[in-house]
Amino acid sequence: MSFLTTAYLLERFGPRLGMDEIAEVLGMSKGTLHNRIYRGEIDLVTYLDGGKRYADVRDMAGYLDLMRGRGASRASGSYTAEAGSTTDAH
Repeated sequence: MSFLTTAYLLERFGPRLGMDEIAEVLGMSKGTLHNRIYRGEIDLVTYLDGGKRYADVRDMAGYLDLMRGRGASRASGSYTAEAGSTTDAH
């Protein structure tokens, strides 16, 4: 995971992000976030503490880095969403 991503999130949100903060970072509503996590569309490690769901800042940074990598691969035409792997674009 990127040190800069982790440092930014840690400075802005602290050591853990609640669902509101995660939704803000991902640019979606809290309800959409809940739905996508429970459908398995967002592979982000979360945990319950006192009845509230959180993600560790390191897990959030890792997820963002993973998504950035997938986006870069798709932009270059070398990522296949179905297989989740890279292939030659030609």
